Amino acid sequence: MMDAQVLVLNRSWVAVNVAPLRRALLLLFQGHARVVHPSDYSLYDFPSWCALSQFGESLPDRHYVCTASLRIRHPEVIVLTDFNECVHQAVRLSRRNIFVRDRHVCQYCGRRFARAELTIDHVVPRSRGGRDTWTNLVLACVACNLRKRNRTPEEAGMPLLRRPAEPRWLPRFGTRIPPDELITWQKFVDLAYWNTEIGE
Repeated sequence: MMDAQVLVLNRSWVAVNVAPLRRALLLLFQGHARVVHPSDYSLYDFPSWCALSQFGESLPDRHYVCTASLRIRHPEVIVLTDFNECVHQAVRLSRRNIFVRDRHVCQYCGRRFARAELTIDHVVPRSRGGRDTWTNLVLACVACNLRKRNRTPEEAGMPLLRRPAEPRWLPRFGTRIPPDELITWQKFVDLAYWNTEIGE
């Protein structure tokens, strides 16, 4: 249960992070955050959230954290009391994030493949000075990668579906939202907005 995730909003109620439950409870206990009730958006500090957890609506045990003396309902969304910035974090260049950005689609033939059937291709080959950057790495199926070989897309006559670019989504929201939190979080993180393909 302590590995559950909590959506973190800044003081203006803008989603800025996803925190582990342990961290969210610590922020709540220290007075740096308040819990947003999922049904009516009312705010609760730590003592009032503990009281609500004891005497409020009864939920299955998986929705609670138990200590020696308390049974605390797992908060789904918290709002920070002091922080009001929007943190811009660059999306880390990783194999996983390239798969997320390109949606398991070969950027040459346009077909969707399983992870094992895709490779990461350098648009400008490494032997020609191509680097490991967002703008030089794309997914390619094995057949297209073998066909392209050590050439640029232009030389191989294999145009890219779209120009590779650094993703613009927030790194933590690029991860899967737990199903239990989907309805509550969706009020603050509109999935349709984040998942819409950006046209060039």
